[in-house]
Amino acid sequence: LKPPSVENLSHDSLIRRAASVVTDSSSTFLSQTSLALSDALTDYAKLQEKCHASRSYFVTFVLLSSSHQQAAERLSECKRYESTWNSAVNLCKMAADAAYSSGAQQASISIRTNIKVAESQLEEARKLSAEAEKKLAETKVEEIERMAEYAAFLEGSEEYEIQEAYLRED
Repeated sequence: LKPPSVENLSHDSLIRRAASVVTDSSSTFLSQTSLALSDALTDYAKLQEKCHASRSYFVTFVLLSSSHQQAAERLSECKRYESTWNSAVNLCKMAADAAYSSGAQQASISIRTNIKVAESQLEEARKLSAEAEKKLAETKVEEIERMAEYAAFLEGSEEYEIQEAYLRED
């Protein structure tokens, strides 16, 4: 075994190595939080799609009631992962800056690329979730309109029955 060279033990060399380790770890943290957030957003979108797929009020009501807690849990999970993901992005940016200033340019470039990839991947999951939320909102509006029409119909039927009963008593 050869002893390490003096150049390999210089302060600059050790700092560059440490910066590379930090960028690698930060990148792993970003990757894992990106995956968790993407999965949570996808699951949330699937729950919303499940509710949207049902067109009848009764089935929608039952699905919404049974899925309400799940959706709330998924939304809470999404918010928690989003917060962690934002922390991971900020950590990666700081690691990239530290790597660049220490002379580990390749590590800096690599982690900045990872940030861009993570952002673009999450953009797709966010779009799916937003589209599902929009469809669910449209379904809710349709159901409210149907309920209002039905209530108006029932109200009109009761007036007719009351008037006819009043006429019969005379």
